[in-house]
Order: sequence, then structure tokens, then C-alpha cells
Amino acid sequence: MRDEVTVLDEQVAVGDPWEGVDATALAEAARQQAERPVPGIEDMASYLAAQVSDDSHREVIGPLLDGRGASGVVIRRGTVIASWGDPARVEMAYSATKSVLSLVAGVAHDDGLLDLDEPVSARVGLEQFADAHGRAISWRHLLDQTSQWEGRLWGKPTSVDAQSRREGTESAGGPPGEGWAYNDVRVNLTALALTALFRRAVPEVLRDRVMAPIGASPSWSWHGYANSFLDLDGARLPVVSGGAHWGGGLWISALDLARIGHLCLRGGRWGSTQVVSTRWIEQMWTPCRVKPNYGLSWWLNDDRTVWPSAPSTGRCARGNGGGHLMWVDPARDLVISSRWGAEVETLLATVSEAVRPDGPIT
Repeated sequence: MRDEVTVLDEQVAVGDPWEGVDATALAEAARQQAERPVPGIEDMASYLAAQVSDDSHREVIGPLLDGRGASGVVIRRGTVIASWGDPARVEMAYSATKSVLSLVAGVAHDDGLLDLDEPVSARVGLEQFADAHGRAISWRHLLDQTSQWEGRLWGKPTSVDAQSRREGTESAGGPPGEGWAYNDVRVNLTALALTALFRRAVPEVLRDRVMAPIGASPSWSWHGYANSFLDLDGARLPVVSGGAHWGGGLWISALDLARIGHLCLRGGRWGSTQVVSTRWIEQMWTPCRVKPNYGLSWWLNDDRTVWPSAPSTGRCARGNGGGHLMWVDPARDLVISSRWGAEVETLLATVSEAVRPDGPIT
């Protein structure tokens, strides 16, 4: 029986969700994932302290939410066909937040406020974009993590984010667009720039323009730091963080995260409403010139370097090494949302094996 919980979008008939699905294998994959929780998450302060490898400026300055075990859903053709744990339970999203921030940028793009290759400084009067390097940074550079901006934001210097050095290609002092690094300070700069561009808090934009149209629950929230504010037009606007490196970020359930994934899978359309343009979804999933497995804050598995055992047709938002995942596979009309689950590549491989592609994969 279909109901509001199991069918995400009642307005669009997309065929039998069980067509081409090995139900037994799928159920076993879900059962196994429920038994692979990430350990230590019940005390988030201790867990985060053990995860962050920065040499300095390690202090948490945003709120934390203790984790409560593995949860998730599998969505096929808009219908929940498997779940584990409590998919309605809110958890921290870690760096999966970055992909949602990119979706908010798509709203600005569709409103004519944002041109990807226009300098940010053309429309945003922030000091971070006032010098020669800053004036050369475009919105694309911010969203695909190639800005190579150096500075300090909310008390955190770009140089202390140790994850930037793991697989980055940036060059110190290099021009925007010529080097890539996964840097939370720079993502936070993106959130600041979008706040200034909208002249509204980013969570308000997400709520009104995305979450309400897709029927998300009211349980999600998006947090910044104790000191992350922008004074504008006589008002103090909160500025969110793009991850949980120092706390904060998006707090959301597996089911609501899956709704966002389904929206992207449908080219930004929900029912009869074009929530975000198809053109923006295509841009988010276009490979970065200097980092081909990364788009506009989305990971792309085209060459199977993100998840070698998973299909090349998938793209994802991921955080905390995959402990938080929103996987979208257009070839299978498939969304997988996993929260606080370990060995997530195994989940992707087994679920994908259990769901036959809708057409030939070339």
C-alpha cells in the first residue's frame, strides 16, 4: 500500500518501483547496513575531536548533535523500497551540507542573481573579495572549491584545515581556478557570500524555495557558529557553515535528505513545479576542470575514483568519509540516503547490484 511516507511524489507516475529489483538482495543489503553503525557517535564532542586532524584552531565553535546509530532509505522511482534504523531521525549531515549549499546557489542562479563565471565581487560587497585575488574569484570557483582564497573567517584560517592537503592540487598564492582543495573555511566563505547575495539567511531560502515545495518535514535545521553573523541593512543575519568541521552545518533526516536527492534526480522538478532549473542540476554534475571527480560541491563517480565498487553513473553528497551520504543514480532512477553507516561503499555496491539499470549503460 502506498502512502505519504513511502511515495515521495504522488503527482508523477514513474512506473513500478520494484521492476528489475531483486527484493531479497535489497532487503539483505539494508539489514547489513543497519548492523554497521559508525562507532563513538553517541558523544559527538569526543567523536569530532578524534576526527579533526588540524594542528591548531581545533576548537568547536558551532553546536553539535549526538548521533544515534545507522539509518537510511533506498528510493526507486520516487518510492521508498527499503529502509533501516529510523529514517525520520535528524542527524548532523557533515560535508553533505556542501551539496545542499550548492542547491541554494542554484536558486540564486535561477533568480538571475548569480552567474557562475561572474566575479563574486560584481554583486557582493564583502572585504574578502576586495583585493586582486578576491576580485578574480567567481561563483564557480567558490562552488567547485578552486578559489584558492587565503584568509581567516570566523576565527579559522584556511591554512589550518588539514583535509585540504589530503588530495588537493592547489598552489600557494595560485590564481583562482588553477588548483583544487577541500577546505571548509572556503566553503563557509561561499555561505557568507550567498547570505550577502540573497540579503537573507540561507536556511530561509532553502525552506521557502526547496524544502517546502518538496514536502520535507519541519524537523531539519541549519546552523552556523556562535560568531558567524553578517550585519546588513541594519539587521544581523546568521551565516551557516558548509559542514561540521567545527560544529554546525545541516541537521536533517535520511528521508528528507532523500527528498533532496530525488529532486536532483528529476532534474530539479517536483510534481508540476520546477523547483530548481534542470540547467543548474546539469551544472552541479559537470566535472571541474582541475578535479574531474568533483562538480559544484558534488562528488562524481564517472571514473570510479570516488567509490570504485559503485556504478560510474552515480553522483553524491558525502560527509565524514561517507558516514553521511546522498547517492543519486539516474541510470537506475535510484536514491540512497545513509546516515551514520560504516562501509558505505559496500552498501552502494550491493544495492546497485540488486537494482537493474533502466537501460543499457555505455
